[in-house]
Amino acid sequence: MAESDTTNPDRRDFLLIATSAFGAVAAGAAAIPLIDQMNASRDTLAVAQIRVDISQVALGQQITVLWRGKPVFIRHRTEQDIASANDVDWETLPDPQPDADRTKADTPEWLVMVGVCTHLGCVPIGDRGDYDGWFCPCHGSHYDSSGRIRRGPAPNNLEVPEYTFVDANTLEIG
Repeated sequence: MAESDTTNPDRRDFLLIATSAFGAVAAGAAAIPLIDQMNASRDTLAVAQIRVDISQVALGQQITVLWRGKPVFIRHRTEQDIASANDVDWETLPDPQPDADRTKADTPEWLVMVGVCTHLGCVPIGDRGDYDGWFCPCHGSHYDSSGRIRRGPAPNNLEVPEYTFVDANTLEIG
């Protein structure tokens, strides 16, 4: 006499486990595209670039643009700003860096920096502080005219992002 499926518990357990495993794999396969579509698109991540018209920025002025969700300071420095930044013994600074390393060699009058304090992420105020640069009012960090930390709790200079000059009037950040 043949054994029925209802009287063979081993076969029933195998079918239950196999069906459950197949269902779990199918649910996972369906969830991957759903979860993946919630990721940020490539153009908003590391490859994001913006172009900024700097033709209207007068000598001695600064503009702020938004890039990757952060403010970026673009300052058209005067000869006095550049001389002041170069007159500093940069090797004695908390984060030693010469002014020449913070600008492009052929355009030292343009300073481009991410405007986020390296202490706790506040936004420093321009043309303030003890060194004619930026001052972070939250915790008292002072940056000079080159964006280098001079005094306060911030451990590093303001970050200089990757940037290039497309032409004399257009700056590309990123």
